[in-house]
Amino acid sequence: MRVSKFAAAAATIAIAATVIFWPAPRANAHERGTQQNTPGQIRVGVGLVNIYATVRDHHNGIVPNLEQKDFHIFEDGAEQKVAFFSNEKTLPITMGLLIDTSGSERFMLEEEKAAAVQFLNQVLKPKDEAMVMSFDLDADLLADWSTDRGELDRAIRRAQINAPSGVTPGPFPTSGGGGTVFRDAVYLACNEKLSSEAGRKALVILTDADDHGSKVSMADTIEAAQRADTVIHILLVSESRFSADPGSANKLASETGGRVIDVNNPNKMRAAFDEISDELRSEYMLGYYPSNDKHDGTYRKIKVEVTDKSDKVLTRKGYYAPNQ
Repeated sequence: MRVSKFAAAAATIAIAATVIFWPAPRANAHERGTQQNTPGQIRVGVGLVNIYATVRDHHNGIVPNLEQKDFHIFEDGAEQKVAFFSNEKTLPITMGLLIDTSGSERFMLEEEKAAAVQFLNQVLKPKDEAMVMSFDLDADLLADWSTDRGELDRAIRRAQINAPSGVTPGPFPTSGGGGTVFRDAVYLACNEKLSSEAGRKALVILTDADDHGSKVSMADTIEAAQRADTVIHILLVSESRFSADPGSANKLASETGGRVIDVNNPNKMRAAFDEISDELRSEYMLGYYPSNDKHDGTYRKIKVEVTDKSDKVLTRKGYYAPNQ
């Protein structure tokens, strides 16, 4: 069943009071049936900070088989003791797939959908969950969290350019000139859907990142992703006849530990998805208890280094401490 667009969920952005049509928060597949802590799950109340990191060498190849002793974590410049380390390749993933369906994507959308279907079938394992969203004038949840590949495939194939929502229009722009609420869609995906999930979380977004009409700022969007502990990977899909915003894409990805891959023609689409698939399945998981144990709600900067200084570590750049 198609869930209404984010005209309803816009109350989250404090634009206007309205009814939220999102399903109520619930335990995901990683949590159901147990309240014990598992690898990748944040233990609430004890101050454990989880970090997912991918390491690439100077040839941009993924570096496997590193050990705990190879990693050094710094918070606000102070080195932290690594309390947990895992190189487990089968830890469950909770992933959102966001598809830009604004007019600028109309010549690439069919290729995007075909490649996205192949990607999900390739990357998702039995315990993984995914959701599918599209966004243009507003945002549409095409499939809620599911492990059913058929349901997810059908949701991807339903994505349409500037599809009508079938609900009363909300405060997002709906002018004939078009619009793309890129930041709003990412914000709401993180704040409404991913923040209540546990374990490894990622958003994979197909877009030119050219935003027209969003109500939230880039800073608010990044904060929502960081609070949800979500890595964002962006396939920058654009054609020369339309504008793109690689700066915004790179900012969002780099702050959350993800990557941007430029895809300017259909032939590069599947290769780009293959790179993201490799990235998702090659993450190291690290955990530490911060030496600054104040629950003051402040933003803490994170830096992760490895012994070989020529290697590059991709990870989120910070987190927000809990409040009292």
